[in-house]
Amino acid sequence: MRILQGIAVSQGVAIGEAVVIDDKGYRIPRRFIARGAVDAEMSRLEAAFAAVGAQIEQSRVEIAGEIGQQYGAIFSAHLQMLQDAKLRTEIDHLVKQRHYSAEYAVTRALGKYSKFFEQLPNAYLRERANDVHDIERRLMTQLIGNRREALEEIKSPAVVLANNLTPSETANLNREMVLGFVTEVGGPGGHTAIVAEALEIPAVVGVGDFLNDISGGDLVIIDGDQGRVIFNPDDETIARYEQEVEEHRSLAARLDLLRDLPAELLSGEHINLYANIEFPHEVDACQQRGAEGIGLYRTEFLYLGQDQEPTEEDHYQVYAKVVQDMGGSPIVIRTLDLGADKIARGVGESRVAESNPFLGLRSIRLSLRNISLFRTQLRAILRASMLGEIHVMFPLVSTLHELRQAKMLLTDIMEDLDEEGIPYDRNLKIGMMVEVPSSVIMLDHFAKEVDFISIGTNDLVQYTLAVDRSNKEVAALYNNCDPAVLRLIEMTVRLAKEADIKTTLCGQMGGNPIYAMLLIGLGLRSLSITPSAIPEIKKVCRSVSLAQCEEVARRVREMENAREIKRYLREEVRRAVPELLM
Repeated sequence: MRILQGIAVSQGVAIGEAVVIDDKGYRIPRRFIARGAVDAEMSRLEAAFAAVGAQIEQSRVEIAGEIGQQYGAIFSAHLQMLQDAKLRTEIDHLVKQRHYSAEYAVTRALGKYSKFFEQLPNAYLRERANDVHDIERRLMTQLIGNRREALEEIKSPAVVLANNLTPSETANLNREMVLGFVTEVGGPGGHTAIVAEALEIPAVVGVGDFLNDISGGDLVIIDGDQGRVIFNPDDETIARYEQEVEEHRSLAARLDLLRDLPAELLSGEHINLYANIEFPHEVDACQQRGAEGIGLYRTEFLYLGQDQEPTEEDHYQVYAKVVQDMGGSPIVIRTLDLGADKIARGVGESRVAESNPFLGLRSIRLSLRNISLFRTQLRAILRASMLGEIHVMFPLVSTLHELRQAKMLLTDIMEDLDEEGIPYDRNLKIGMMVEVPSSVIMLDHFAKEVDFISIGTNDLVQYTLAVDRSNKEVAALYNNCDPAVLRLIEMTVRLAKEADIKTTLCGQMGGNPIYAMLLIGLGLRSLSITPSAIPEIKKVCRSVSLAQCEEVARRVREMENAREIKRYLREEVRRAVPELLM
């Protein structure tokens, strides 16, 4: 049994066999083969070695002829390594005696060699690891081809282990078959984590290098609550986690009884609980969990993983379906928040890759740079506004000029629709995300030009603390309850209240029960969270009074560091609602 610690980004426990997606772009298959299949496997292995040997020799001849014998010698070294008797004996042994698949035997043996070179003190010798990787890549291409197995085509329940998953890959996971996933890289608050929450798939990211030591078919436990990943667990550990899964189900059943009850404090104050959604099918979860509406409808899914840019009608149809399925409840549609870690083919591609995409062309900046794309979405939103209560919200607004540009374009489109005789809600409410310190500082001016605001804590934490929210190397610095972040949240709530505009908090912070009392104590009365988090937050609301929440906020204001604050908040929630923090 082996236990690794990563970053918990989507709650729940998953227990299942592993499907491993290697960072080189291919799948490491299940490692065992039947005893009777050994001869056939050896034949495959022999054919792969012969083909790769021929490739390397051809490369040597071509390079030597074009640019000189000394360069062709590089491939001679590769061929010598491929034909090394010790290496071949080791791989053959893994197939014949251990009954490993040819693919796994190759990755196991060559992985050991590459690690050996990588650990050498001599820089020149360390570079030889690249030669090993090249040979491994060639052999794997012969054995399983260039195709990376489509994640959405996994045919049996499994957990996915990968170097990384893009937001679009995560969005396309088969929820019926993928029980959970673990990645070597990534950090809290990244869009991959957000999508995992939307899909309600347990996930842990930022575990570090582990793929070379794991193979397909190994039993894995993913603890999405504590950020632990357990490989080849013993019977006692399996039993303990199976019991935990049952406890989760029991708690979920009890919380489900709250669905039709209001999120009302013991002292009588009502807290609006809305849902964040990524996909139209999440409407079912919103209704099952008792959401009062949709406070954040992310629309990037229309672009991620798609080969063609969606048309106005594509936008309209999905918005119309969500509005109709929500049965008249309010829906806040956020315009495209592409860029940074959410890359769509053909949208916002620049000639030179951005060195820091989170500070680059993303969100409202990208939309304002791609007016035709922006117009397409805004026209569809306006048309859909006739079907129900729709509000529009602009993401990552950092200057008044950006907000005014977006509003001006919206006005122009309204005039176009008037000329075309197309109806829309003339009283459409306009809002903006508060995600950067500049928007907080200038909120008294912004508030004069919008009907509502929504605090996006994922980015607000990132930009306040200068921490890339998808980078595991600085994950420990990314903290929702840093005093600087809390001051900005409180300042935002106060300025919005003075301007008499509604404030909602829609970041991941709002869906974590340990922050609920604090956020209410800071003055928030509206939260938009993942549907799965609504029952727990409602339970907290119905278990505490406003005076308790305000006392928590008062105590937190006196604290100087995030660790102290988080420990205190956890204890307060455990005291008020012990069943949520078992």
